[in-house]
Parts: sequence; structure tokens; C-alpha cells
Amino acid sequence: MIYPVILAGGSGTRLWPMSRSLYPKQLINLYNEHTMLQNTLLRLSGLNALGAPVVICNENHRFMTAEQIRRIDINDFKIILEPAARNTAPAIALAALILDDNPESEHQDDPVMLVLPADHEIKNIEVFHKIIQSGEQLARQGKLVTFGIVPSSPETGYGYIKKGDKLDNSNPAFMIDRFVEKPDYETAVSYLESGNFCWNSGMFMFKASSVISELGDFDPDMLEKCRTAIKRGNLDLDFFRVDKAAFEAIIEDSIDYAVMEKTAKGVVVPLDAGWNDLGSFDALWQTGDKDECNNVISGDVLVHNVTDTYIHSDSRLVAAVGLEKFVIVDTKDAVLVAPREQVQDVKKIVTQLKEQNREEAVCHAKVYRPWGDYETIDMADRYQVKRITVKPGAKLSLQKHHHRAEHWTVVSGTAIVTKDTEEILLKEDQSVYIPLGTMHRLENPGKIPLELIEVQSGPYLGEDDIVRFDDVYGRGKESGTK
Repeated sequence: MIYPVILAGGSGTRLWPMSRSLYPKQLINLYNEHTMLQNTLLRLSGLNALGAPVVICNENHRFMTAEQIRRIDINDFKIILEPAARNTAPAIALAALILDDNPESEHQDDPVMLVLPADHEIKNIEVFHKIIQSGEQLARQGKLVTFGIVPSSPETGYGYIKKGDKLDNSNPAFMIDRFVEKPDYETAVSYLESGNFCWNSGMFMFKASSVISELGDFDPDMLEKCRTAIKRGNLDLDFFRVDKAAFEAIIEDSIDYAVMEKTAKGVVVPLDAGWNDLGSFDALWQTGDKDECNNVISGDVLVHNVTDTYIHSDSRLVAAVGLEKFVIVDTKDAVLVAPREQVQDVKKIVTQLKEQNREEAVCHAKVYRPWGDYETIDMADRYQVKRITVKPGAKLSLQKHHHRAEHWTVVSGTAIVTKDTEEILLKEDQSVYIPLGTMHRLENPGKIPLELIEVQSGPYLGEDDIVRFDDVYGRGKESGTK
């Protein structure tokens, strides 16, 4: 069986403000009705002998990741939680060690891993599947396979792989001559003209034992720390949480540097299937559906004398006049305007936001929680108004606040409110007041989403003003959120 290993731990800073650290690009829908994570899994449909996917993600994204997988009718999967970002080599090592010790794979000699980043677009699925089948044959022979994208332009934003000798006539693979860092434009042109180079896609295929063996040779310290992180880890609801201290002790490294550039078993299989990593707004413009003026537009947008431009609006009207090769992205709490050729520098804005401790780097106006979501409508010195949505059957933690009182008004659905020892049933247009210091809980017992308006009042309205007593999602008292 082939076990898909989905790397879903990125932050997507070059796609801010659409992508935020608590709701990154792999969890949003950029080009169709599905999210990037969902598309990554859906495009595997039709492959034979697929095992349960293993998804590696940041622990802050665990509930959204699990929910998105279930929404596409995949119910058999594993999620490994990373307590910190350590690049692709430790993530792949965790998956390999867990799969290699997986009782479900005892019927076969060695599970084959198909490692896929969760933020790629691939248009030609049939070609993609054929290349995976070629890669599987090589992986079962002990090769470490990387899929190199046949370049269509002199890209300076990608790393490259130089093809070596052809492996044999029965397979489209080449030995790897060398990996090359992101080149300047003139060098990229020479790579394209030579026909000897592929873009480095970050997609791999190998037996779990093969990559474990190579990691043991080239970075035994990382491998041992990953073993320790797993040994000291624990199951948390549907997730496997590796040990924080052991994993954070690992030095950050990519699988390219740690293994692929050093191994004698590496091969590259060229892939020409309409691939894009959608890592920037220029990439979204390149792959998007264009109007008669070569613009890619989504949302409520009006333009005049605008060409070669990407414009996205979440909710309100955006109007543009006299622009060429620009990017405009409007969300409820931020607007980005930049020339298309400079969108790689959007991450520098994110760096400034983080230095100023601004929430716009972390979350959107709408914040997602395992029980639903909330959105701030208005706020001032001593009050804040939120719209809260609770999923059917979901409940918030049992909690209290030291600095604020809350007033809830049900807009639609039905709520059960715990208020100290009292339990109250609220229907539409009914409300309840939660005084400061009162233990309380909100629950949706119905079959439709519960929507309510929350008015907070008090001297401090931060999300960290919370004492949690009980939580069905396993969140501890230290987690300062609803």
C-alpha cells in the first residue's frame, strides 16, 4: 500500500492577508470550492492500494485540519501534531517512524510513503497518477524518489534539480546530478534552455525503512530525537501529540539538505502535469481564470482600464482604475496593494506585524474554533461586540472571566446556557446576562447552527482572560481562548 504523507505545517506568509498563522493557506480555498489540503487529498482518488493518509500539522490547526478531512468523506486518517516548525526532514522522519511501526501495515514488508505538501495545484490528475505509479516501482526497489517539475519558464523563485544519467529505458527516472539553489534570472534562462533541469517540487516517494536508514547515516541525532519525541508522545483525542521538549531540541532542516543531496539512492522523475505551488499572489494570477484584460478577479470588484492584475475582495466593493500588473487583496480587517513583481516581499509586512504584536499577523476577523467561530463586529474602550456561531451538537468550555461580563442574545437556533449551577434554555430573540466571575458554558443542542450576539463589557477584554474548568476538546486551562 501507498501511504500519503501530507505536509500541512506551513504558514503561507507570502499570501497575507488571505493567509494568517492561525488560518494558513493550506486551510483556505484559493482556486475552487475546496481548500488546498482537501484538494491534495482528493487528487489521490483513483489510485490503487492507498493506505490511510498521515497529515502532519501545527497543533494550533488540528481541529480545522481534522474537520476539513472529514468534510470530504475521509474518516480513516492520522494527524501528527508538531509543537514547533522544524522544516520537512523531522516531519517526514516522524511519519516514517510511525508508519514503520504501524501494526496495520504488518501484512506488507515495508510501507511506501508518498510525501506531498498541502499547498500545490496539479491540473492533469491522470498524468500525476501515472508518474506516482512509476515512482512506486522505484521506491520499492529502495530508491528515494523526488518528482521534478518540467519547467515552463525561467523561474527564480524555485530551487532546481539537475538530471544525471537516465536510470533505464523502462522508467522515466534520472539519477540526481545535484540540487541547485534559487538562481538569478540569467541562470534560470540557461537552465530552461539546456533541458537538463527540473524545478524542485518538494514531493517525494520512498519506503519508510529507506528514508529512516538514510537519516540514520546522515543525521542520526535528528532521527534519535524524533524517536524520543514519539516514545514520549501521547494520543490526544484523534491526534498524536509528539513530546514538545524532544521535538524542539531538533535543529531545523529540510529533507533536501538532510538526505536527498547526500544519498546515492536519489532519483528524479520529471512531472509535467500543470503544477504550481501557489506560494504567492503572482502564482494565483498566473493560474487563475482571466478576463478579456488578463485580470483575475474574485468577489465584488469593479475595474476600468486595468490589465494583468489580481484583485480579491472578501465582502465589500473594491474599485480600481488605471492599474497594470498589480495585486489588490481586501479582507475584513486588512488591505494589501502591491505591484505583481514585488509580491514575494509581502512576508516582510508580516514580519513587521509580528514585531508590533498585531493580531492581523495571527488571525482573521473571523476566528475559527473546534466548536464553531466568532467574529468581532465592534469594539471600543470598555466593550466588544461579537457574532458567535456554534456548530450543531458542539459546546464551549466551562469557564469564567476575571475582568469582563457577557450578555448573549440568540439570533437563530437554540442554546443551553450553564450559569453557575443553573441551566437555561434560550430560543430566538431570548437573552441571558453572565456577570463577571460567573462560571458559564454555551452549548448548541439543536440540528442547525446556533448564532448569537455577544456583548462583552469590562476593563479588560483580551481572549486570555479565561479560566477553563472543563473542555470536551482536551484544551487545557493554559489555552487562553473560548
